Amino acid sequence: MDKIAIIVAAGSGTRMGSDIPKQFLPLKGKAVILHTIEAFIKAVPGIQIRLVLPPSMVAYGQSLIEGMPYQGQVTLINGGNSRFSSVASGLASVPENSLVAIHDGVRCLITPALINRCFEAAQAFGSAIPVTPVTDSLREVSVEGNHPTDAVSKALDRVNIRLVQTPQTFKTSLIQAAFSQQEQPGFTDEASVAEAAGKQVHLVEGDPENIKITRPVDLILAAAILDQRTAQDN
Repeated sequence: MDKIAIIVAAGSGTRMGSDIPKQFLPLKGKAVILHTIEAFIKAVPGIQIRLVLPPSMVAYGQSLIEGMPYQGQVTLINGGNSRFSSVASGLASVPENSLVAIHDGVRCLITPALINRCFEAAQAFGSAIPVTPVTDSLREVSVEGNHPTDAVSKALDRVNIRLVQTPQTFKTSLIQAAFSQQEQPGFTDEASVAEAAGKQVHLVEGDPENIKITRPVDLILAAAILDQRTAQDN
């Protein structure tokens, strides 16, 4: 089966407090999104990438990859008003009978090992959703008033809770059919779309370093992780 990656980077990144969308912020001298693309290029020789961007940023995205040795492997696609619609746009360009990895563009520390683990599991089980254990204590909150102190809460058992990551990887026969349904408010990721279509998803071991760049502190952490990896390789 052909292997395709849909890298979704169509968000505005308002929590970063920057005029520049977070996927284009510099990280160790290179835009965040380029770190993400190059991880997939390294992991799977010849992989085809669908890069989904805000329509207003497609030209800028094209300028970033121009001249790169992998330029011919990347197709830029206009994103939509929601993650669901952006992923649907990417899936519309993916050939049938393929394996497709759908990844957050700002999870730029993704490793080839995790990418290949997800592709292998999707080949075997139809889907692969990377998850990690929860290490913090958890509480479920019901707000009964207008102030946080009005909340009623209870502890949750974290043993059976997992944090969900990407790349969420599927056989196209499964995920393209799932995305033919109408968007629903509960669709927070591709796994929730597949489950709403009556499909079970297969979990695989994620990576604690596969963080999502959301706030300024995440860039500091990402730079430190990249420095550590460079030191280990030398």
